[in-house]
Amino acid sequence: MGGTEARDGTDGTEAGSDAGGTDAGNDAGGTEAGNDAGGTEAGNDAGGTEAGNDAGGTEAGNDAGGTDGGRGTHGTAEGRAPAALTTPRGRRPVVAALMLGMALAAIDGTIVSTAVPQIVGDLGGFTVFSWLFSGYLLAVTVTLPVYGKLSDTFGRKPVLIAGIILFLIGSLLCAAAWNMGALIAFRVIQGLGGGALQGTVQTIAADLYPLKERPRIQAKLSTVWATSAVAGPVVGGLLAGYADWRWIFLINLPVGAIALWLVVRHLHEPARPRPKTRPRIDWAGALAVFATGTLLLTALVQGGVAWPWLSAPSLGLFAASAALAALTVVIERRAAEPIIPGWVWRRRTIASVNLALGAMGLLMVAPTVFLPTYAQSVLGLGPIAAGFVLSVMTLSWPVSAALSDRVYNRIGFRLTAIIGMSAALLILLAFPLLPYPGEPWQPALIMLLLGAALGLFQLPLIVGVQSTVGWAERGTTTASVLFCRQVGQSIGAAVFGAVANSVLAARLLDAPAPGLPDDLDAVARALEDPGALSAAATDHLRRAVDAAVDYVYIGAAGAAALALLALVVLAPRRFPVITETVSTEPVVSETVATETVTEPVVSETVTEPVATETDGKQDTSA
Repeated sequence: MGGTEARDGTDGTEAGSDAGGTDAGNDAGGTEAGNDAGGTEAGNDAGGTEAGNDAGGTEAGNDAGGTDGGRGTHGTAEGRAPAALTTPRGRRPVVAALMLGMALAAIDGTIVSTAVPQIVGDLGGFTVFSWLFSGYLLAVTVTLPVYGKLSDTFGRKPVLIAGIILFLIGSLLCAAAWNMGALIAFRVIQGLGGGALQGTVQTIAADLYPLKERPRIQAKLSTVWATSAVAGPVVGGLLAGYADWRWIFLINLPVGAIALWLVVRHLHEPARPRPKTRPRIDWAGALAVFATGTLLLTALVQGGVAWPWLSAPSLGLFAASAALAALTVVIERRAAEPIIPGWVWRRRTIASVNLALGAMGLLMVAPTVFLPTYAQSVLGLGPIAAGFVLSVMTLSWPVSAALSDRVYNRIGFRLTAIIGMSAALLILLAFPLLPYPGEPWQPALIMLLLGAALGLFQLPLIVGVQSTVGWAERGTTTASVLFCRQVGQSIGAAVFGAVANSVLAARLLDAPAPGLPDDLDAVARALEDPGALSAAATDHLRRAVDAAVDYVYIGAAGAAALALLALVVLAPRRFPVITETVSTEPVVSETVATETVTEPVVSETVTEPVATETDGKQDTSA
C-alpha cells in the first residue's frame, strides 16, 4: 500500500517477510524494532517509508494537524523532528551543532589534565587541585536528571541553548580566574553547562534519527569522544607549554559560539500543544537530587584521598547522603511532575539498562584510570606513549558501535549487549595473564579488543532504551542512563582505588628497602625517577604496581559480570519498542520518490507482543 521504500507488497514487509510485517522471523505483530501488522523493519506502518513515516508523517508517526503527544500542523507524534530535519541535508547543520556541543564536554577533561602543572605554578593550591576535575564531574552528574526532565517539559532546544551559554560563561570565567578557589568554582559552573550538553545532545540525536539510522549518529558522537581523548592532551600540552594555560578555556568560546549559532538557526522543534495547566517544575526534587548526588559523590571522590574511608568525614557524608536519598524518594513520590519519576525504575527495560550501564561505568575505571599508570610504571613508557596505549580503545569503539545495528536488527538489543559484555568479561580477565614486564603492544591489543566489545554493548542498549519511550519521556530516560553511568564511574574510582592501594600495601610489607611509598600515586611518582632507587627496589615497586592493576582488572571483570546479570535477570527478551499508527489526512511523505499517500494513521502504541511494558508490570508471555 503505497509509500514504502524498497518494500513492495500488500503488507509492506521487507525482503519477503510473512504477512504481518515481520523481519527475520518475528511473529505477526511486529519485529523487535516495533513493527505492527504491515510494518517494516524500522517500525513503519502500512504506507510508511523506511524511516517509519506513515501517511504524511515523519518517523514517529505524524499526522496532518494533529496534536497528540506534541503534534502540530504537519507535526510529529511524540514531537518528532519537522520534515526539514528528516532529510540528510536538513540534518547536517544540526548534527554539526551536536558534535561541536559534545566536543565541548568531551575534550574538557583531557585538555585540562595536561595543564595542571602550569595552573598550579601560576595560581598555587596544589593540595586542592584535584577539585578541578571532581567539581566538574559532580556538577555534570547531579544535573543530568534535572536537565532530562526540563527537556521533556520545555523542549530540547532551550535546554541545549542554556547549557551551551552556561558552559561558555564558565569557560570565560575560568580563563579569568585569579586563584585556585575561583578556578574550582568556575569549573563547577562549566559542569552545570556540561550536564545539559551531555544529556540533551544524546536525546536530540534520538529525536532526529529513526531507529534504523541511529547507529550512524551515535557512531559520530562516539568518534567525537575518541578524537577528544587523543587530541585533548596534545592540544592542552601545546597551549600550556607555548602559549598560556588560560587558552585551554578560551578555545571553547569560538567552538561554542558556532554550535550555539547552528542550534538557534537550524534546530526547529515541532509545535506542541499548549498544556491546559502551566507546567510545574519540581524544584524541591531538583534540589534534593542535587544535594544527594553532591554528598554521595564527594564521599566517593575524596574518601581514601583527603581522609580515610572509616574516618568521621567519610562516615558523615555517607550517612547524610543516605538520609537525603530517603528524603528525595519521599519528595519525588509526592511531586506532580517529579525530576526522577518512579517509572524509570519500575519499567524493567529502563531499570536493567540503568544498572547495566552503571556497571559499565564501574569497569571503565580500570582502563581509563589505571592503565596509564601501568604503562608508565611497569612498562616504562612516557606520558604520551602511555596515553596512546589507552587511546587505541577509542579507535575500535566507534567502529563497533556503527556496525552494531547489523547485529541487533537480527538478534535483538538484549542479546547483542550480552554478547558484547561477555566478550569484555573475557578480555578483562586476559589482562592479568600478560607477562611481566611485557611489551606495549600487548595491553594495546587488549584495549583494542575491549573497545570493540564495549561498542557492541553500550550503543544497542542506549538506542534500544530510547526507542521504548516516546518524545515526552526520552529526555528523562536518556538522562537516567547517563546518570547511572557517571555514578558507576565515581563508585569504580573509589572502590578500585582502595583495592589497588591495599594490594600495594600488602606487597610492600616485604620490600627490599625501607621507606618505600605505600600508595599508588606515591609509587608512580617514585618510579618517574628510578635512578634514585636501587635496582631491587625499583623492580619490587614495578611488580607491586603490576599486581595492583591485575587485581583492578579482575574487579572490572566482576563489574562486567554484574552488567550481564542485570541483562539476563531483569531485561525482557525483546525490548518493547514503540510503534506508530496512521491518520486519514493526506500529507507528503518522504520516500525514494516523494509522493502523497492517504493511508489512515495510527497513534502511538506499544505493540511488541513479546514484551509489552507498563509502569507497574510487564508481560513477557511470548
